[in-house]
Amino acid sequence: MNILSLFVVIPVLMLLGLWIARNLNQVRGVMVVGSSCLLALSVWLVFAFLDMRATMPAEEFPMLFAESIPWFKPLNIAYSVGVDGISVVMLLLSSIIVFTGTFASWQLKPMTKEYFLWFTLLSTGVYGFFICTDMFTMFMFYEVALIPMYLLIGVWGSGNKEYAAMKLTLMLMGGSALLIIGILGIYYFSGATTMNVQEIAAMHNIPVDVQKIFFPFIFIGFGVLGALFPFHTWSPDGHASAPTAVSMLHAGVLMKLGGYGCFRVAMYLLPDAAQELAWVFLILTTISVVYGALSACVQTDLKYINAYSSVSHCGLVLFALLMMTKTACTGAILQMLSHGLMTALFFALIGMIYGRTHTRDIRKLGGLMKIMPFLSVGYVIAGLANLGLPGFSGFIAEMTIFVGSFENADMFHRVATIIACTSIVVTAVYILRTVGRILFGNVADPHYLELTDATWDERFSVCCLIFCVAGLGSFPLWASNVITDGVAPILSVINF
Repeated sequence: MNILSLFVVIPVLMLLGLWIARNLNQVRGVMVVGSSCLLALSVWLVFAFLDMRATMPAEEFPMLFAESIPWFKPLNIAYSVGVDGISVVMLLLSSIIVFTGTFASWQLKPMTKEYFLWFTLLSTGVYGFFICTDMFTMFMFYEVALIPMYLLIGVWGSGNKEYAAMKLTLMLMGGSALLIIGILGIYYFSGATTMNVQEIAAMHNIPVDVQKIFFPFIFIGFGVLGALFPFHTWSPDGHASAPTAVSMLHAGVLMKLGGYGCFRVAMYLLPDAAQELAWVFLILTTISVVYGALSACVQTDLKYINAYSSVSHCGLVLFALLMMTKTACTGAILQMLSHGLMTALFFALIGMIYGRTHTRDIRKLGGLMKIMPFLSVGYVIAGLANLGLPGFSGFIAEMTIFVGSFENADMFHRVATIIACTSIVVTAVYILRTVGRILFGNVADPHYLELTDATWDERFSVCCLIFCVAGLGSFPLWASNVITDGVAPILSVINF
């Protein structure tokens, strides 16, 4: 068995174990063992990848651990797997979020077993998407990742959860409809001989006029999940209503499928259209970056603040990819990794605070630093990472993006970069405003004085995420080198 297939096999075994489990301790045991194995496997994969890449350069072997098994020969569909530097860091991110999300959901009730079953199915789709190199199989895992969201939000969510779940499902299914049209268009107009992304990119035989037709289908289809303006409206409602670990996985990993798909499929397989139509989507992504930050400033719900912040930061990912320079695209993947970690930390802390105060309204919170210092300090750290303080992951990712974007010498790209840079100031406004409002000053409600600080499972989850956010910010070179390894071959096709 190919080592990459373990990223699908282990979650499937976890599903079987959860189905067999008869009590809460057994359910928790299955999740801890399974998520730990996935985390260990992803860490091992990073070292194995670096070791293999030393002797197998990306120019000759763009994908490592590659394997292809025919699945449906009439349409040349195969179970094709392989990883480059981008896939490796995305798998590592997914494993960290699933591992920490398990502990963040330690106290979740009711129907804990059913919750973890759907949570694990969601993670199965995410892992499968990142390891596959066949377009149809990628799409299949993409759908597997989306479908559980409806139940996870609709059943275990809070607030107007039924509306949020339905809105999310309808908009993402609409994006999927665009995707399947684009995928079939690429397949037939590339010769209808393969659905393997690497093989189609090598042929480079899709007419430019055809590329212009199908590029918007693919980019918008994935862009809906990546919170591309104006298709982002499902995201704040979905985040606000989702349970804690689902918000962590949703914002931390699921939204990254959008940016990954835009780069891996839309831009890589339709490079001529990407060059000619990039300006249209660059305008939309610039709006996403600024609009998301400004919208966060006027929110009073903690989850909505972080949700609109995610719209801004994920818009920055698509913005950087469309700049099509090596530095900017490396920054885009770093931003995916950084945002995944820090937004998971944010949603974990918000869920823990809400679980005690039973409100997310910043107008009803205050003085929490005196009552729950551990969670409050964690929130401050998450906020500083979000606004790009040096030493944390947000700083290195955003600086790489803006430096790389400014490498384009024309006026249009530089003006767009300057406008996007204004989001840094706006981000500082809503982060510092929120931190000052909810953590300091007088205690908003006397009943809050009876509340307790974080439990051991919550502390463990938060500490793991803080360690990753600070580690990536302090030692980013290894991640940058791994990512550049995956970015360079794709850009060589796009900028050919």
